[in-house]
Order: sequence, then C-alpha cells, then structure tokens
Amino acid sequence: MLQKLLQNRRLILASKSPRRSFFLKELHLDFETCVKEVDEIYPLHLKGKEISEYLAILKATPFKLQLQPQDILITADTIVWLEGKALGKPKTKNEAFKMLTSLSGKKHEVISSIALTTIAKQMIISDITEVKFKKLSKDEINFYVDTFKPFDKAGSYGIQEWIGYIGIEKIKGSYFNVMGFPVQKFYKALHEI
Repeated sequence: MLQKLLQNRRLILASKSPRRSFFLKELHLDFETCVKEVDEIYPLHLKGKEISEYLAILKATPFKLQLQPQDILITADTIVWLEGKALGKPKTKNEAFKMLTSLSGKKHEVISSIALTTIAKQMIISDITEVKFKKLSKDEINFYVDTFKPFDKAGSYGIQEWIGYIGIEKIKGSYFNVMGFPVQKFYKALHEI
C-alpha cells in the first residue's frame, strides 16, 4: 500500500532499536538505518509527552543539513511516566531492579513519540498507553533483569518479553506503543507527509 506512495522517497530510520526496524519491515517498507549519537538530555521543566517529543526532535537535529529532497527521516523516543516522573533506560542492574520495583503493583503510562522530518517540514506524532503491573516479587524481578538484561528499554522492561507475559495485568491503548512504536499512527502519518 505505502510502497507506491513512497516509491520516490528514501526512508531513513535513525534508531538502533530492533523493534522499530522490525515494524518497518513488517509494513513492507524499504528503509536504511543511520544513527547519530546525541545526548538524550531534556529540560527538567518538561512533563510526559513533552519529553518524548523533545527527544524525538533532538535525535533528528544532526541530520537536518544532510537531508535530500526525497528523504524522510524517522526518529523516535519512548519514556515510561510514573507518578509524575520519567523513567528512561537503566544503566545498571541495580537501576533496572529499582525501576521495576517502582512499577510493581502500579499503573504507569508508556509514551512514544515519532518525528518524521523532511527538508520542507517536520511532523511529530505521539501515543500514550496505560499499563498496569501486578505485584512483582524480588525473585521475578531479579530473574527478568538477569536473563533479559533490559538496559535498552525505557522503564527496564519489554512487554513482549517474559515480564510482560507474567506481570502485566492490563493495558489501555496500543500494545505496539508499549513496544516503542505506535505503528497505526505512524502508518497514517506517512500517508499525510
């Protein structure tokens, strides 16, 4: 479907996330991956989706002078929002354990934002999904962190992994958004851009 619409365009995914690559492949899109490192630092006054939108736009900044007229750059960011605080990616096992302990038995929001950038314009889309974890035991958390090493995941977990199978009681919103890529909204935005 989108192939005809995008036949004269070049999609560039600026993400190391295997999940985001997977979704683009599943949409039957031709794309290339190119990542430029940026410090994912945001102003402290930002809240909720303001953070993920800011970071998605920030990740596009190093590419702006290199974009060609046919290019569509895709950058994205996901945060976990718990009790007025953003949980990013853990750096250590201890940090991952603390994050999962803080999520245990509670509801939180997973917020993903995608920036679509061309020479002419930039479009930002965001999605919010509410997730409820059961009360997790220390053994369950330790097993997950030791086995799956979720250091590349916001909030220290992947819904598509073991912890999601045994720990998530309820979600309200897009499952794919919790994986870091609101596919339905992305598909619609590509038609619009």
